[in-house]
Amino acid sequence: MSRQRRLMKSKIHRAVITEANLEYEGSLTIDKDLMEAADIVPYEEVHLWNITRGTRLVTYAIEGPRGSGVICANGGAAHLNRVGDMVVIATFANVDESELEAHRPIIVHVDTDNHIVRTKNHENHSTVSQNTNKIN
Repeated sequence: MSRQRRLMKSKIHRAVITEANLEYEGSLTIDKDLMEAADIVPYEEVHLWNITRGTRLVTYAIEGPRGSGVICANGGAAHLNRVGDMVVIATFANVDESELEAHRPIIVHVDTDNHIVRTKNHENHSTVSQNTNKIN
């Protein structure tokens, strides 16, 4: 029997929270264009990592209007995410070990209006970054 590993399936990198709605039951509303580009389906589990605040949470995706750029933290998620915060939205999938070498996550880069700038199927890795911010 083959083993499986949980790997990143896709992410929307450096999106901006456009709305925070405490009154909604819960979830994360994402522009339909972004969901399709990142291969996210309605009600799929998503991880929301807030770059601005350093918070992380797990919820599910719901579809927002196509082309709207909407990224709305609903319900309790609105306590951890405010309009203007920069976030990463990630999904994960179980991958059979025999497919590990071929696995490539979808990376969707967006501009400050959450419109797609480019997509790719890998991340750049380096040991030194010119944009490193030190936390004291």
